[in-house]
Amino acid sequence: MNLREKSLEVRKVFEDLDVEIKAFMQASQLSCIAGCGACCANPNVHASVLEFLPLAFDLYEKGKADKALELLDEVGEDANCIIYKSFSVDAKSGFCSDYANRGMICRLFGSAARRNKEGKKELITCKIIKEQKSEAYHQTAAAIKEGAAVPSSGDFYSQLYNIDFQLTKEQFPINIAIRKAIETVLTYMFYTENNEPEGIDNF
Repeated sequence: MNLREKSLEVRKVFEDLDVEIKAFMQASQLSCIAGCGACCANPNVHASVLEFLPLAFDLYEKGKADKALELLDEVGEDANCIIYKSFSVDAKSGFCSDYANRGMICRLFGSAARRNKEGKKELITCKIIKEQKSEAYHQTAAAIKEGAAVPSSGDFYSQLYNIDFQLTKEQFPINIAIRKAIETVLTYMFYTENNEPEGIDNF
């Protein structure tokens, strides 16, 4: 499987996840607060390179990859995600400017469950949702304990591992993950377009 094929497989995983998230949100009536970007206003959110391959290929195909790298150089590695656009002084209000190409971590937060130390499912969410949608949160948390359907973060990360373990196993601050994804795609496309040996198909 070459790099482009891996990116397409990641998109398929995202599509399946989006279907489950939509069903979960309809059943629970639980979602992020409109206009809230508190979790995006955090440069320490970690992600893998693989989950940003779709973004990287899209930037390349639109001729925006080099510009994105320049922006990453400009803001630095400790800045908030470059595709997050804030409209408040504290940056906690805003929106994702490339929602279709957001990473796995962005999709899972607030809409999936993980296993706690006791092996029980618990909703991955934030203090803001817990406080501002308290009733819906507690009802959903109780339903999950009773076996209600909810996307599993572990299951979906396992699907990414199966696509490419090397590009998934290490987690980086989000802008570093985006940078590495773009650089990986640029390298792949350079060799592909210059007709280098077939071994690049396994890149």
